[in-house]
Amino acid sequence: MAQEIERKFLVNSDFKSSSVKALRITQGYLSSVPERTVRVRIKGDKGYITIKGIGNASGASRFEWEKEIPIEDVKNLLELCEPGIIDKTRYLVKSGIHTYEVDEFYGKNDGLIVAEIELKDENEDFVKPEWLGKEVTGDKKYFNSMLMKNPYKNWK
Repeated sequence: MAQEIERKFLVNSDFKSSSVKALRITQGYLSSVPERTVRVRIKGDKGYITIKGIGNASGASRFEWEKEIPIEDVKNLLELCEPGIIDKTRYLVKSGIHTYEVDEFYGKNDGLIVAEIELKDENEDFVKPEWLGKEVTGDKKYFNSMLMKNPYKNWK
């Protein structure tokens, strides 16, 4: 079983000028219960199914299993998903030895930009670029599985 360790931050200024790659992502959830989220995703020209377990106390670590599947299968599974498809562009931004994944959301989550960094250990040191804002690791309202239920446009 794979363990995902990541920290999540809001973005407070321009990061795109440092981006090395951008991919459009469409994703939906077959199950969004915290104990086991099941997500299908089209990321660029590839399809994936991902299962995630519940997070630990800090929200930074949890079980994750992902497998590439045909895009046609993802398109069919998206029809079965819970309401609230997520649409976003993911930018990859290198910083030190790490790469941040910065998601710019569209649709009902338009205006929200969140950066994630994957770590080997919850206490691993990493460079925090100037565009990195408030840490929201463990804040459930920023989970994609929650953004489909309570989108960013409803927060204001």
